[in-house]
Amino acid sequence: MDKIAVLLPCYNEAKTIGKVVSDFKRVLPEAVVYVYDNNSSDGTAEIAEKAGAVVRYEYQQGKGNVVRRMFREIDAECYIIADGDDTYPAECAREMTDHVISKGVDMVVGDRLSSTYFTENKRPFHNFGNSLVRVTINLIFRSKIKDIMTGYRAFSYNFVKTFPVISKGFEIETEMTIHAVDKNMLIQNYVIEYRDRPEGSESKLNTYSDGFKVLLTIFDLFKDYRPLLFFALISFVLAALSIGFIIPVIVTFIKTGLVPKIPTVIVCGVVFMTAIISFFSGLILDSVKTKSRREFEMLLNSVDEKRRNMKQ
Repeated sequence: MDKIAVLLPCYNEAKTIGKVVSDFKRVLPEAVVYVYDNNSSDGTAEIAEKAGAVVRYEYQQGKGNVVRRMFREIDAECYIIADGDDTYPAECAREMTDHVISKGVDMVVGDRLSSTYFTENKRPFHNFGNSLVRVTINLIFRSKIKDIMTGYRAFSYNFVKTFPVISKGFEIETEMTIHAVDKNMLIQNYVIEYRDRPEGSESKLNTYSDGFKVLLTIFDLFKDYRPLLFFALISFVLAALSIGFIIPVIVTFIKTGLVPKIPTVIVCGVVFMTAIISFFSGLILDSVKTKSRREFEMLLNSVDEKRRNMKQ
């Protein structure tokens, strides 16, 4: 079991990976630096190995697939994950790992948005998307995470070994955040100095397609992690529509004793019944989620026991 494992998922980062590996080895000399190459064609793996990293491979394309492989294969007391593009300062890694090892924090979030991100990042839609995702998740899940999409984080063993990776791509950061919030794990924001990619290095994140995937992920996780609120909102909208359309019919009936719009009455009745079904579906799924939460706590206990045994 490693004391500290630095995890660097990479896809065509030959221009920067050597420096990133060297920086982390300098700041954390006791750490093992792992580079997981994701089908690079520019010699990323060879450069990383020369710089002193342990190089492994993931052949399913996508950052989420790489993270799944890393979390399964590596055992460490503390994990640092960063990108291979030299946008995150390795100098912050020491303090981030100290929060995990000494203070029992489960996830340290490298917060770019509270420092230099909006001035360094030259892609305005990326900036807007980051802010939108942060506001949306904090509102839905009643959290106070400062940077949802950051790729620079530190994790405890318990987080890594209980995190079910579902995402295949860049939605992985959103999934990590919501999992930690929902499972009441200890989270800490840590402000970092973000720097834009050096000249010649290109981002693999597509602003529109990957941004849309992130929003779909939020929608799906909202449904899965807060089913009562999700289905109650649907129920409220359907009930409001049903009542709004049936009121004129009721008023006409009171005045004349006639029901002139039979189809409207039928549709409103069906919509209102759907609203009731939606609400009770939320109640049932919320009970299932509560049971799952109890089972997760038992899983966490067994994982923690395994960690203690591995340290001995």
